[in-house]
Amino acid sequence: MNRLAAFAYGLFAYVFFLAVFLYVIGFLGGFIVPKTINSGPKTPLAMAVAVNMALLALFAVQHTIMARREFKQWWTRVIPAVVERSTFVLLTSAILALLYWQWRPIPATVWNVEAPGIRAVFHVLFAAGFGLVLYSTFLIDHFELFGLRQVVLHLLGKEPSTAPFQTPLLYRLVRHPLMLGFIIAFWATPNMTVGHLLFAAVTTVYIFIGVRLEERELVLQHGESYEQYRQTTPMLLPFTKRKPVQSAAGK
Repeated sequence: MNRLAAFAYGLFAYVFFLAVFLYVIGFLGGFIVPKTINSGPKTPLAMAVAVNMALLALFAVQHTIMARREFKQWWTRVIPAVVERSTFVLLTSAILALLYWQWRPIPATVWNVEAPGIRAVFHVLFAAGFGLVLYSTFLIDHFELFGLRQVVLHLLGKEPSTAPFQTPLLYRLVRHPLMLGFIIAFWATPNMTVGHLLFAAVTTVYIFIGVRLEERELVLQHGESYEQYRQTTPMLLPFTKRKPVQSAAGK
């Protein structure tokens, strides 16, 4: 693939991702953006649930299939390997944009916190959740995660290198701080509606499923080092797993 074309494609995918990521903050928080999780045309409950579940399922299926090693091996016979990650990011972002656009609000209230102090706590947790998501991506390799590093190296005529398995900072406390950030952000709202609850519950379930699938890939990729990491480090909640105690014979 032409180096400049690959770079332009990867850059577009990255900028589109940034726009979609910023939009979800307003979409869930209910500010700035024109369409939020609680706004839009009124829809009968059954239809609203069906449409929303279909949108979430579309995201889950695309994200799960395209992240698998077997699919990548086949997919890179169709498209250049250098833009494989950018294509994944672009399609994921497009499906999320579709979800924001077509989401059907279900405005019935689950909880509504009116106390200013408690509302402020929810807002702080919401901001902290998304902050944790973004920070976690930079602890690993933000630009590689979203496909930009690959196309920049290709533009410069350099070959990408495989980084060794590492556990920087937050990754020493939990294996998936990025996913923990999403869960916090999805649930931290002082005004929980049924529609928001549906979104938070389904995405949380998918996160647990997705993490299990991802870890199978990581064990295959990193072997014993990741298996040991998985045994000694909690998945999402810090300080909930202790290091295994060696027997006297094993010392």
